[in-house]
Amino acid sequence: MLSYITWNFNPDLISSPITIRWYGLMFAIGFFIGYQIVSRMFRHEGMPSRWLDLLLLWMVGATIIGARLGHVVFYEWDKYSQNPIEILYIWNGGLASHGGTIALIIAMLLFSWITVKRNPVWICDRVIVPIALVAGLIRLGNLANSEIFGHATTMPWGFKFVRSAEWVNEFAPAACHPTQIYEALCYFAIFALLMWMYWRRNAGERKGLLTGTGLFLIFTSRFFIEFVKNVQVDFERNMTLDMGQWLSLPFMAIGLALIIYAFASKPFQLSYPDKFPDKPQK
Repeated sequence: MLSYITWNFNPDLISSPITIRWYGLMFAIGFFIGYQIVSRMFRHEGMPSRWLDLLLLWMVGATIIGARLGHVVFYEWDKYSQNPIEILYIWNGGLASHGGTIALIIAMLLFSWITVKRNPVWICDRVIVPIALVAGLIRLGNLANSEIFGHATTMPWGFKFVRSAEWVNEFAPAACHPTQIYEALCYFAIFALLMWMYWRRNAGERKGLLTGTGLFLIFTSRFFIEFVKNVQVDFERNMTLDMGQWLSLPFMAIGLALIIYAFASKPFQLSYPDKFPDKPQK
């Protein structure tokens, strides 16, 4: 009976003449599908199509910049403060989902105030749905890169990440928890739940419910999976809770607060013309 899985997956989708990695492809697929989902939501609610391209630019820029700065500030400030130019070298790795989330919230605030001129919670309730999908796809990209895996395990689904220097130096020949898969499955399940809530239960009519549910479930699952995940940097080794867990707690609290707020507030009624008007519905 199989007692472990040898993971020898090539992270490069294309190696020549340019290198394209599965990780980058997962990002691209996530944003493409996310664009289609939000486009359908906008059409469903009669929102202007001209908002979509601007929204995509805000989200892509915020995700990449925020995730990079999040890693720099939260995990390796000592290193990058001495060599600030290396902050730009994102191809060397180093993205933090918590930083990306913070940047996305800021971007949605600015997008709402500058372009949409609506309550920012409205747009957050729409984009949180594909964000859960993108988060899952990114974790599959981490799996392709043989990175961000867990502690040694004797479970039959343990992975031997033979392409990872970290695994070779610290864990070989033991198998490790494929925490990338654990997180991806959680995020895909949350994505399915949010889709059901929006399309079948009209959850978009309760301000903050989708955003709160997404934030609470995404970061709660992240919090507990961190217990079997390896630390990202050395200073975390002596921490009771690692940096990822401490950073998850505020988002869990915000998510729970939004859920309570959504049910404490009176829902509003949306008309669903299922077409793009020239102007947003009043």
